[in-house]
Amino acid sequence: MPENSLAAFSAAIEAGHGIECDVQRARDGTPMVFHDWELDRLTDEEGPVAKRDARSLARIALKGGEQQRIPTLADLLELVAGRVPLLIEVKSRKDARVSAHCLAIRRALEGYRGAHGVMSFDPRVAHWFAAHSPTTLRGLVVSEQDDKALPGRIRRSLAIRHAQPDFLAWDVRDLPSRLAAAQRRKGRPVATWTVRTEDQRARAERYADAPIAEGHGFG
Repeated sequence: MPENSLAAFSAAIEAGHGIECDVQRARDGTPMVFHDWELDRLTDEEGPVAKRDARSLARIALKGGEQQRIPTLADLLELVAGRVPLLIEVKSRKDARVSAHCLAIRRALEGYRGAHGVMSFDPRVAHWFAAHSPTTLRGLVVSEQDDKALPGRIRRSLAIRHAQPDFLAWDVRDLPSRLAAAQRRKGRPVATWTVRTEDQRARAERYADAPIAEGHGFG
């Protein structure tokens, strides 16, 4: 089934699995459930997602069959309806209008009573939710890949300090990690992504509190 499709989410619900999804802004600000910045890999269309409005994006078919199209966050919330936990990764760039995107997501979540949280590589996202929606569970996504030297370690520590997240989502390829272990000792839960193999699943069980998994990463 296509990733980030309502068919895939329905299958997860039927299996009793929590859901992790990716959300970014359409041109009109609507939160859309889609991973890539560009349409090319996952659809037969081309160009940036951010250049299309929600109505245009909702008409685009996803590759992989099942006659699935790009859903809005509102579509996903209506489908899940609190039946399983939902973790929303907020896609962001350095030049992104973080406050506008976060506000649109918060508005979509108004009245939603199911277990949910937001997370992002961008520490500004967790910081925004801490200030403007403190009851929303918030996380910081972390990867040490290609940035393991001292400057990178300092940047990660500063990002955690700025974000003040409720939890961390750590790259499974970086586990075990001294910084992740230190955060767990402080009482901050660490999830790990993306767990795809039995070896990674064993690593997640040893060094993290929860896996974000796909394929053989499920136990």
